[in-house]
Amino acid sequence: MDRTTIDWTGPMVAVTTPFRDDLSIDEEAFSANVDRLYAAGATGMVTAGCTGEFWALDFKERERLARLTISAAAGRGPSIIGTGSIREEEIIDQIHAAKEAGADGVLVMPPYFVRSTEAEIIAHFETIDAKSVLPILLYNIPGNAGNELTPEITDRLADLDKVVGIKESSGNWNTFQSTLNRAGDRIRVFCGPSSVFGVPAVLAGADGTIDCFPNVWAPGCLDLWHLTNAGRVSEAWALQRLGIEMTELFTSGGCTLYPATKAAMDHLGLPGGGMPRPPLRPLDGAALEHLTTGMDNLLARSAKVA
Repeated sequence: MDRTTIDWTGPMVAVTTPFRDDLSIDEEAFSANVDRLYAAGATGMVTAGCTGEFWALDFKERERLARLTISAAAGRGPSIIGTGSIREEEIIDQIHAAKEAGADGVLVMPPYFVRSTEAEIIAHFETIDAKSVLPILLYNIPGNAGNELTPEITDRLADLDKVVGIKESSGNWNTFQSTLNRAGDRIRVFCGPSSVFGVPAVLAGADGTIDCFPNVWAPGCLDLWHLTNAGRVSEAWALQRLGIEMTELFTSGGCTLYPATKAAMDHLGLPGGGMPRPPLRPLDGAALEHLTTGMDNLLARSAKVA
């Protein structure tokens, strides 16, 4: 397998996992959100990743989300399922379950929490690759995982048989650009923080974007891809500036990204928000007011752009 094995492209969404007040999965809201995002211009869904709170999901829940994603997609785009775990055996079991559910691929991150050497990270992926029954989308998010898929490591991993792409979410432009330059001839490179530098990533040759912000800002965030590809770059840059402000809003004033995403969805009456699972907690008080007031202002400005 390589980048030509798949047709994944464009703005895919790192979709939320909505929980009810009793912390059970709200399946109806999840499916409604997936349907809404496809209607807004999404080209695929990534389920049970960081935005999807993979750490709070058990094996059966991830398998169930895979089936819900595929059903809601109704053939409109690929369903890629997160497999976050430290244990290689658990990741492999999740890959087989995703295959059984009908998924198109899996998202695989390096081991998290346990600091690993370059050789250990490569060996980790070699073991998973040898037993994978689905195409693998690498996931570089060192801010969460603690271990980084450097451009040099990704260059090595791009030669593995099942690896077809990477979600590059380091948030570091130099890392993204170097990864694209070194491995883009063999695997597809997706920009994670498209709200921050999606337009330059598309102009540089990214195969697509995978971001959480379409959950609260669609079609705006999705249009970072669509407008740039259509040559409407000045409009895309205007949206990019709003995306940068939105990113700052969601990570300031007592807010963190994932609870803020759900709180904004609830504020806007969008399906797919709801409660975060512990250890995350819902926003309240000054943090919630900071978020909702800022979000209303940004969306009013966004409506004037596109």
